[in-house]
Amino acid sequence: MTDKAASHPYLNVGGRVLAAIDASVYTESVCHYAAWAAARLDAPLEYLHVLDRHPEATSVADFSGNLELGAREKLLQGLVAVDESRGKLGQERGRLLLQQAQGIATGIHGIPAETKMRHGSLVDTLTELESDVRLFVLGKRGEHANFASGHLGGELERVVRAVHRPLLVASRQFAEVNRVLIAFDGSPTSRKGVEIVAASPLFRGLDVRLVMVGESSEQASKHMKWAMDELLYAGFKPTSSILSGMAEQVIADYVRDEGVDLLVMGAYGHSRIRQLIVGSTTTTMLRTCHVPVLLLR
Repeated sequence: MTDKAASHPYLNVGGRVLAAIDASVYTESVCHYAAWAAARLDAPLEYLHVLDRHPEATSVADFSGNLELGAREKLLQGLVAVDESRGKLGQERGRLLLQQAQGIATGIHGIPAETKMRHGSLVDTLTELESDVRLFVLGKRGEHANFASGHLGGELERVVRAVHRPLLVASRQFAEVNRVLIAFDGSPTSRKGVEIVAASPLFRGLDVRLVMVGESSEQASKHMKWAMDELLYAGFKPTSSILSGMAEQVIADYVRDEGVDLLVMGAYGHSRIRQLIVGSTTTTMLRTCHVPVLLLR
């Protein structure tokens, strides 16, 4: 392990793995990946369910202003009762979701898990809890996302922009992670990613690959040599490739053709790879790669 990697704040905080779950089809996968990560990191695991008022669940329109006094009061009482009923159902559903998540962690992965239910927005809740978090885990889409459109959930995009801890975006189906691909471009963000992989127990013993998208050059080879040396020194036996083409397509094809189980990449920046998580190519990258993606800041 290099001194630089050992001093990285993501690696030394004694934080927990925090997985946000809802009633989407990604929830079971999120539970599994969170438990897998917590076990490898030897970190506490917590499942979080946030009760948020979505447009799909707003109260019946209030037309009481058009009614006589007695009818208006009766209608308002009815609307309050509907809201209370929805609130109780939401809490009960959340309790069952968290109970199921605990069952996956203890029954399948053999580790304990805490649970938490909060009211408010998901983004605000995660940023509030971030100081004690080592890794966030979310699904690609929430329960209210439009799956037919193929777009990512809006909540995920907001979370990616808001949080500063690593974020594991779970795929729809859980699979054991054996082969990891680092999307590398020589930038400070991607170098930080290599340092994290080199030092973190999350990746220990896994097959690690490096891919740089662009034209072969002396500078590209220099960057790649640095990354390979970091991983070799940490005990990995990495392989590397410099490939030409459009970054999102090249990486997606490599993930599919080489049987990659986890993609590691930076979340922000200005290079071709780092821009993938800002703007329209975000959807393309996460939609076409049917594996979990670990986003680093």
